[in-house]
Amino acid sequence: MPLLLIDSRGSGIFFAMRTAGELILADGSKYPGKSFGAEKSMAGEVVFTTGMVGYPESLTDPSFAGQILVMTYPLIGNYGVPAADGWESDRIWVSGLVVSSYVETPSHVSSQQTLGNWLEKQGIPAIEVRDTRALTQKLREVGTMLGKLEIGSKRASDYDPNNDNLVAKVSTTKVTEMGGGRKKVVLIDCGAKASIAQELVKRGVRVVRVPWNYDFIDRGLVYDGVVVSNGPGDPKMVVKTVEVVKKLLKSQEPVLGICLGNQIMALAAGGDTYKLKYGHRGQNQPCIEISTERCYMTSQNHGFAVGKVPNGFRAWFANANDETNEGIIHEQKPFFSVQFHPEANPGPEDTGFIFDKFIGEL
Repeated sequence: MPLLLIDSRGSGIFFAMRTAGELILADGSKYPGKSFGAEKSMAGEVVFTTGMVGYPESLTDPSFAGQILVMTYPLIGNYGVPAADGWESDRIWVSGLVVSSYVETPSHVSSQQTLGNWLEKQGIPAIEVRDTRALTQKLREVGTMLGKLEIGSKRASDYDPNNDNLVAKVSTTKVTEMGGGRKKVVLIDCGAKASIAQELVKRGVRVVRVPWNYDFIDRGLVYDGVVVSNGPGDPKMVVKTVEVVKKLLKSQEPVLGICLGNQIMALAAGGDTYKLKYGHRGQNQPCIEISTERCYMTSQNHGFAVGKVPNGFRAWFANANDETNEGIIHEQKPFFSVQFHPEANPGPEDTGFIFDKFIGEL
């Protein structure tokens, strides 16, 4: 970390030299820069997000587990880091962070620390790379790539998160409850953002959060509805969750899937999924509701999509940029899912009605 220094006359501030680092992609291309996070090296899948704000929420989103995140917006760190109650989980999940211009002197009423200090405390490396535009263009043209973020003389071992069940690493390990409503909603935690449970509680229901591989049906848990959360990685790795959702689809209780939950819903019902070239990450993804042709601005973070809509369901939303599936809905039963994030943290609030629709079905 650079040291903040004040000259002897008190007339200005400057920063000590930062440690050199570089992002190395699997094809051998290198992007040199300066470190502003933890002085360690990490490997992962290199992805980019187009969000202009919301880096505290993005970094603490478990869906980013195993990934080195490139921010396309040039100024990052300018409003610091809020208290932990503003995060999406209790820790940073990205393997590394790459930005164009890091702001060491944040200014915001809610700021508790600088982004660099936070990254250092959490053991996450980060570098400032001037030409993130060229880097992003490469990822768009070639597709998501594996890479290493190496700081100083430290070297990172190869790591491919696509070979791991990342959901098992980020999911809760115990059953917890929050809220005090009369209706009970089970939240299957595949890497759930905190704001999903908060949006449900705000609407007057009691939320029972369970691990990704917890078969609450066999255990006799009484519930009024189920939400299958977001999460990282390939949905086909999450076999036990898919099996639980298959059982849910034989009943009549409402089921809502969000992000990874959309893909799990499709697989459980007999559909199929595939990996996108470079995914959808940011708060400016336009989605069209097919039945009304109305367009919504959405927050997204995923690298996989539904390819085959299962029998009994119809496509609900489609991405206006590439026409990929953004949600499915059952023709008769109260089963529906969306690929975007209706909780909108960070992002637009256009699709908050998805939660209202789910609550209305309970």
